[in-house]
Amino acid sequence: MPYDRCRRAMGLAAVAALLALVPALPAAADGEPVSLPPLRLRMATDDICATASTKVAELHPWTYQALQLPRSWQLSRGRGVTVAVIDTGVSPRTPSLKGRVNVVGDAGQDCVGHGSFVAGLIAAAATGSATVTGVAPSAEILALRGTDTEGNPSMEQIAQGIRTAADRRAGVIYIGQVLAGDGKKLADAVAYAVGRDALVIAPAAPDVAPQGADGRPDTRPRAYWPAQIPEVVSVVDFGPAGSRPEAAPNALAPDLSAPGDAVVGIGVEGDGHFLGSGSSLAAAHVAGAAALMRSYLPDLSASDVTRRLQEVAYPDSIPRLDVYAGLTAVLPTARAQPEAGPDPAQIPHGTAGATRNRALMIGGGALGVVLLIGASMIVVPRGRARGWRAAQ
Repeated sequence: MPYDRCRRAMGLAAVAALLALVPALPAAADGEPVSLPPLRLRMATDDICATASTKVAELHPWTYQALQLPRSWQLSRGRGVTVAVIDTGVSPRTPSLKGRVNVVGDAGQDCVGHGSFVAGLIAAAATGSATVTGVAPSAEILALRGTDTEGNPSMEQIAQGIRTAADRRAGVIYIGQVLAGDGKKLADAVAYAVGRDALVIAPAAPDVAPQGADGRPDTRPRAYWPAQIPEVVSVVDFGPAGSRPEAAPNALAPDLSAPGDAVVGIGVEGDGHFLGSGSSLAAAHVAGAAALMRSYLPDLSASDVTRRLQEVAYPDSIPRLDVYAGLTAVLPTARAQPEAGPDPAQIPHGTAGATRNRALMIGGGALGVVLLIGASMIVVPRGRARGWRAAQ
C-alpha cells in the first residue's frame, strides 16, 4: 500500500495552495518583478561564452518552499555525497560552488551555462543575499562533459561520462541532456553504473519540444535516452501553474515530476541569476533530493533511494517529488507483495477409505433398525391374536 495516503493528499492540497500564491518570476525588494536573463540550452557558432548575469533575484524563488528546503536542511545538507553532472560543463568559478567542483577533462569550461545552472540547483551554497540555494548545498559536484562546446549532446560522451562517474564513486549521476536513436551504449553504461551502486537521474523530455515539418512544436509522445532505461529515474517538470504543456506530452510515463518551470539559478561566475524552464531543471532538483537522502540514510542502496523517491511522492497523474518525506518516511523493508489467495482444500491421505467405511456402518445400522421395526409390526399382532401360543 502507498505510504500514508491521507498525509500525502493533504500535503498535495497544501502545496497546490502555495503554488497558487507564489509568482512565476522572482520579485525585487520593492515588489516589482526582476527581469532575469534567460538560460541558454544551446549556442550558435558565433555566440560568445556565457558570462555573469548583472541581475539578482531579491526574494527566494517559488521552488524554495515547494521543495520544503528549510525543513529538509534540518536533517541533511548532502555532505559526503558526490553528484556527477554530465552536461555542458560546470564552471568552478561560481562563488556558490567554490571549492566543491571536481573537473574531468575540459568540463570546467561551460560556454553554454546550462551545466553550471543545474549544478547550482543541485548544490549551490548560500552567498550574497542567499536567495538562491541548491537542494543539497554541502554536496560535491563531479563535472563531466556530455556535449560539445556549443551544447550539442553526444551519445558517446554521455556514455563515457556515466562510466567515469561510476568509477569515481559518484553516489548520484545526473544527465542533463536527452537523445533519440539507438541507446544501447547508454543502456550498457547505466548498467555499469548501477552495478557500482550509483543512482542515475535524467529528464524524461527535452526542455523545448522538437519542431515538426510545419515548424510547430511536435508534442507527440516518444521515448528518449537515457530516460527510457528502466534503471534511470526519469523526471518531467511542473511550474507554479501546473505542468508545462509544450514539453510534458513528449514524455513517456515518467517516474517523477519536480519544479522545473520559471526556475531561478546561478551562472558560470558572479552572484547574478538566470531564469530557465525544462525537465532538465526538474531532474536536477531530484538529483539534489537523492543526495540529501544518501547523506542522511547512508545505508540505503541506490535502488532503495529510487524506491523511496517514488513511493513517498505526492499522488498525482505524475507523482510529485517530496523531499522531506523522502528523508523522514518509514517504509517497509521490502516492496509490498500481492496478497496470496486461499489454498485449495485438500483431504489428508488415508482418510477417504475410513470415511467410506464409517458411512457404510451407519447406513447398515439404520437399515437393521428399519427391518427390526418392520418385523415387529408383523410378528406382534399375530402373537397377540394367538395368545402368544406356538403355531400348530
